[in-house]
Amino acid sequence: MSEKKCVLILDSQLPPGILANAASVLSVSLGRFAPEMVGEDMVDQLGDTRKGITTIAIPILKGDGLLLRQLREALKPYEDSLIVVDVTGATRTTRSYAEYQQAMRETPIEQTEYLGIALYGDKKLVNKFSGNLGLLR
Repeated sequence: MSEKKCVLILDSQLPPGILANAASVLSVSLGRFAPEMVGEDMVDQLGDTRKGITTIAIPILKGDGLLLRQLREALKPYEDSLIVVDVTGATRTTRSYAEYQQAMRETPIEQTEYLGIALYGDKKLVNKFSGNLGLLR
């Protein structure tokens, strides 16, 4: 079995609160599509149960809006091999998931603002798209 890797790539020009929210949204979605990333519940020294967390590191890498747009387009042919999740700026202007869906349907793709993209899959393939990006600090 191939070695798996997961990365989040975020627009480093966004304010900290928006960055944190984008990372959170992407992570929750990854948990849905890649439940094997989440470890089993565990018991601590006192016998209390602790919920499982991710079993692999998830580096958060930096990009900008242009890079994210270009990356999103470049990833389309690989969506059968990778889990690709994106979060767009429409999340900042819509108040419900139904409104978000409508905004995604109606916004021309060239006007879509990407806040972040999550990638999960074969390590070599994830590195192909993210290996040259620095860590968000």
